[in-house]
Amino acid sequence: MKLIVICGATATGKSDLAVEVAKAIDAQVVNADSMQLYKGMDIGTAKLSLSERKGIEHHLIDILDVKDDANVAWYQSIARSKIDQIISSGKSVVVVGGTGLYIKAILDDLNFPETNPGVREKITQEAEKLGNEIMHERLAKLDPAAALAIPKENIRRIIRALEVIELTGKPFTANLPREESSKYPNAQQFGLALDRENLDSKIDLRVESMWAKGFAREVSLLMTQGLEQAGTAKKALGYSQIMNYLNGECSEEFAKEETKRITKAYARRQQTWFARDSRISWIEEPSTPARLEKLLASIN
Repeated sequence: MKLIVICGATATGKSDLAVEVAKAIDAQVVNADSMQLYKGMDIGTAKLSLSERKGIEHHLIDILDVKDDANVAWYQSIARSKIDQIISSGKSVVVVGGTGLYIKAILDDLNFPETNPGVREKITQEAEKLGNEIMHERLAKLDPAAALAIPKENIRRIIRALEVIELTGKPFTANLPREESSKYPNAQQFGLALDRENLDSKIDLRVESMWAKGFAREVSLLMTQGLEQAGTAKKALGYSQIMNYLNGECSEEFAKEETKRITKAYARRQQTWFARDSRISWIEEPSTPARLEKLLASIN
């Protein structure tokens, strides 16, 4: 049985390609997008509809309520369990997503220490006083690679990274495993690459499409389910921007343009993160048929 990983920046077409690969190799799909774990977060996360999944079984989608928090260690446990279960049933697996740390958690062992309440509380208080921007700048000085992987909007993950640095005396990313320690040594990773102009254009089109599909209505409904009080879910791209608009803090047009801006910035960080993993084979063809042909030809 095969384990294929399809990764890359947002809006590169990973989900559609994963379905086609799964059809070709008789596989099931395991989600590695941290925000597609959440029920109701459909439009803003570009979650495939049931019809778009074309009969391919997808796992680890819609398993959390927006008020639930997720973390890497928890995800590692459930993802590996699901992958092992699928493989033991005689099916191959296609892991797909853009959350680099989640993919690394599947493949490699994590060495993060347990949280220390005292240290966590101290850093949290500093964050409340100083704000996201300054805390993210601090992280960038201590661990530039971690700052690339963690958006400045996600203060919870910034705090955790700074906590790990303080507890271990080493950069957050130094606690990540070496690539040769992979739990699944036969896994094959494929990254989808687009040039900057093409990717920016796709992001603009995607955001416009999300608005047309009712992204603001989706966020409004989720706010009644506790999205504003959520620890993890409210950090998803576009959701806090739309909440600001719905709360009268900015115009709808500003929320849309800001969503485009932060999505492009996030895509750059994703590209930098994945570029660091030498195990990834990059596919630069823009069309799904060409990508599919190249990927299938490369599978061992």
